[in-house]
Amino acid sequence: MRTPLSVVIGAGGTGGHIYPGLALAEALRRAVPDAVISFVGTERGLETTLIPGAGYPLHTVDMIPFDPALGAKRYLLPAALLRSGAQCRSVLRGQGAQVAVGMGGYPSAPVILGARMAGLPSVIHESNAVPGRANQFAARLTPHIAVAFDRSRARLSGGQHADTVGMPVSARIADLDRAALRDEARRAFAVPEGARVLLFNGGSLGAARLTEAAVGLAARWRHRRDVHLLIKTGPAALEATRRRLTDAGAGQVARAVPYLDRMDLAYAVADLVVCRAGSATVAELATTGVPAVLVPYPHAPGDHQTHNARVLSDAGAAHLLPDAETTADRLMALVGPLLADPGRLAAMGRAADPGNHARAADLLAAKVIRLAIPSHDHGHNCDHHGNHTYDHNYDLGMEKSA
Repeated sequence: MRTPLSVVIGAGGTGGHIYPGLALAEALRRAVPDAVISFVGTERGLETTLIPGAGYPLHTVDMIPFDPALGAKRYLLPAALLRSGAQCRSVLRGQGAQVAVGMGGYPSAPVILGARMAGLPSVIHESNAVPGRANQFAARLTPHIAVAFDRSRARLSGGQHADTVGMPVSARIADLDRAALRDEARRAFAVPEGARVLLFNGGSLGAARLTEAAVGLAARWRHRRDVHLLIKTGPAALEATRRRLTDAGAGQVARAVPYLDRMDLAYAVADLVVCRAGSATVAELATTGVPAVLVPYPHAPGDHQTHNARVLSDAGAAHLLPDAETTADRLMALVGPLLADPGRLAAMGRAADPGNHARAADLLAAKVIRLAIPSHDHGHNCDHHGNHTYDHNYDLGMEKSA
């Protein structure tokens, strides 16, 4: 009797945790097509739309953020964690899960705690150069740790034993050939002939600071036809941004969009990106070799976006621009010469170290699969109940490729 691989992934809050979790699920399905995969999140984050939209079940639990700003409410955290951990234990048992994965964000810690309660193996993946509070806690509950960046090891309990697998990115990003996709991308975004593209990408929901600077820059460049600004605003700011561009007479030089559903097209069309420095974004830029101006979100816990940004800026693949300095005039002085110098942009792209990011989803999937198979069963192709599992030869093959 064959037992399918069963995995529960905790990921939520922002796209920076959710998209890598989806990339992992995609890799697990490539490895084991009939794998049973579900996610745990809360009712408050983007997971409520992104995960069901990708075709995976989402179980929601009652959890509050690991946030000092909670003030007196922080005393509710232990009780909330125990309650949500018990809820996750029920999810794991109900699905017959063999392993649990925490991708960071506050839904991640209950999954790891629930696995501990259920006596199941678990693994966490830390995506940021400075680990988040949820994973700092979860790292004390499992010996199995994977990180995107080497520099986060020192900040995690047991981090010296962590595997640096990179940041899981989607297959479209991992396999992206920018040159081959460029013409299609320019048509998709209606870029005028001969114009260089400056992409503003403020994260999952947009960024008011970046949008403000982009509108101001578009107003200053409204008579230019050799540049084109593509501004992702997030849905809430879309109509106001479009009105401001029209009022400034900048409608021909800039286009505002609520989302970038096809990031492969966005990276293919962009000559230069101005964006936040979330870990997923930094990994995608490193993988695709797109030069960037990185504007770290100043209120990120532990200032982790600045540490993320330095992975690229220290290599010469990006410029780091503090949030407070991100104005239209400052950007015009910085990005104007860059857009006018294709050789310099190309050199920045070559300076990016792609690392393991393109392979990270498969490397992390291999680690998850190994945890799902008790080591003493590798030679017998059966689980700890004596039932036959999926073909162990795949797992051994992944170990070799890793």
